[in-house]
Amino acid sequence: MPKEAFVSDFIKRVSKDVKLPRRVRIFDTTLRDGDQTPGVSFTTDQKLLIARQLDRLGVDTIEAGTPVSSEGERKAAAAIAKAGLNAEICGLARPIKEDVDAALECGVDCVHVFISTSDLHLKHMLKMTREQVLQRAVEYVRYAKDHGVTVEFSAMDASRTDLGYLKQIYQATVEAGADRINVPDTVGVITPRGMNYLISQLKPIIKVPISVHCHDDLGLATANSLAAVEAGAEQVQVAVNGLGERAGNASLEEVVMALWALYGAKLNIRTKLIAETSDLVERLTGIPVPPNKAIVGENAFVHVSGIHAHGVLEFPGTYEPISPELVGHHRRLALGKLSGRHSVEKQLRSIGVKATKVQLAEITRRVKDLGDKGKRVTDVDLRAIAESVIGALPPEEKVVELKEVTVTTGITITPTASVRVAVRGEERVGSATGVGPVDAAITAIRNVMKEISALRLKEYHLDAITGGSDALAEVTVKLEDDQGNLYIAKGVREDVVIASVDAMINGVNRYFAGRK
Repeated sequence: MPKEAFVSDFIKRVSKDVKLPRRVRIFDTTLRDGDQTPGVSFTTDQKLLIARQLDRLGVDTIEAGTPVSSEGERKAAAAIAKAGLNAEICGLARPIKEDVDAALECGVDCVHVFISTSDLHLKHMLKMTREQVLQRAVEYVRYAKDHGVTVEFSAMDASRTDLGYLKQIYQATVEAGADRINVPDTVGVITPRGMNYLISQLKPIIKVPISVHCHDDLGLATANSLAAVEAGAEQVQVAVNGLGERAGNASLEEVVMALWALYGAKLNIRTKLIAETSDLVERLTGIPVPPNKAIVGENAFVHVSGIHAHGVLEFPGTYEPISPELVGHHRRLALGKLSGRHSVEKQLRSIGVKATKVQLAEITRRVKDLGDKGKRVTDVDLRAIAESVIGALPPEEKVVELKEVTVTTGITITPTASVRVAVRGEERVGSATGVGPVDAAITAIRNVMKEISALRLKEYHLDAITGGSDALAEVTVKLEDDQGNLYIAKGVREDVVIASVDAMINGVNRYFAGRK
């Protein structure tokens, strides 16, 4: 197993009995089957851009499209074939002269010939007999091979095809010159055990490399692909971000990293380019990658729980099977209601903020409070909270402590605020009206504290820290006493009124501290 992967000992035990191919080829069909994703239609320039990225990534074969299907497809396949890439460039073709000729005219290295073989497809779609399908497949595999290209043959709907007939057509096409045969689970209905059995039945009689093409209709595409490799398949067809017809194809990132991390398979893939490749395809297709998508999702290496965050900080392998850097991703500790002191402290250090133990405890408390209200705490939020807490006086130096504030307001209601504060331990309660809820709250504070009658609110400034209706509010107040001294303080809360009251109380405490 790769030393950067932290896998189960059970995997190591069972892997001893698995005879993997010397190397597993990665055949990428993002530009063909991925282009069949509902809502996706790549332009020639987009296809060329993705092809260059796939070549950098190190895929062995790039299926550029189905040249016969349109003039745009033909131009795109030809442009990719002429781009001087290291990867083998492939074009898909039915066993029809027009299809095969269209692929050959594009200058591709490989022609991928396919035809349905299940009785279900023969009866309801092709209206052909098994003998007719066999004859057609052999004829056009030989025709393509006679033109000097690599030929891969697919028996579409192989996983629902009679096994005896499947063996017969694969053997016949290999004899006709097929360099590889592909076993498609076209509608994603086989199980990993079934796929392992199917490949193990084909392996002894097929003397060329075996490939698999798995769809994800029941969420088994990656598992079925791995089962095929365990049984000896030398190639896996995949698509970036799992794109493809219906629920999509086996995901390139999942298959590659599972083969690498769990099996120690030899691949030609530069794994550090996986996240970059995923991002490119996401941008060009407009289909967002789910946050919880394995390997490339935004949350793939994000740790929320305090226990998990603490473990990862001590040793990443505690809660990560692979290092995020291996795929060009990054680790992040998400702050919220489950966050612990270790993760908050780590995030503070990452943004260059130092806090004492007391300050850290208060910052952590505020982060948890925000998380309990359903808010995700960003680094910008954290910095604002930290600056507010760190900028405040230590508890032992505070003269005034806010105990409670209540505000009522409305279209036909005069804004009214009630406050309860402790001044040097003495509780005081008061209320006031104002032109708005913030004005009412600040006036109520002034009403219960005659000691600050000479303190004037010189400046009030409000900032929304992050976008959205749940953005943190950062309020900065500038208070001036009768001698012209200024006292600047901040308050950061999810509620503008509470943030304003916090800022006012912090400013008052600075005023009292300055009079000692």
